[in-house]
Amino acid sequence: MNTVPSDAPAVPTGEDKTIAILSYLTLIGFIVAIIMHGSKKTRLGSYHLRQSLGIMLTAIAVMIVAVILMIIPILGWLMAMCLWLGLLVLWIMGLIAAVNGQEKPVPVVGPLYQKWFGTAFD
Repeated sequence: MNTVPSDAPAVPTGEDKTIAILSYLTLIGFIVAIIMHGSKKTRLGSYHLRQSLGIMLTAIAVMIVAVILMIIPILGWLMAMCLWLGLLVLWIMGLIAAVNGQEKPVPVVGPLYQKWFGTAFD
């Protein structure tokens, strides 16, 4: 008889994935995901809400740094563009993990987001 261990991850439902995906789709999507998550808390939803919050806060930091870098002609502009491109890659990777129903952190900063915002959205 095959039994599923109690610590095995649950298969995400459609609503779980919807919350996870919405959390990455603009600030309005993030707010809608928080409201939906409030009525039915899920592990996948909590995970991606934390990842998305981290990406949004990182975007604010990148915006500040990019404005400062824009003072430097050409080199500063290139560095600012690299920061924005890196942030775009993180966002896409987070969104792909949400679409696939995986609790996979974005590279480099994803584990930090989980540590920093560990109790948020639980």
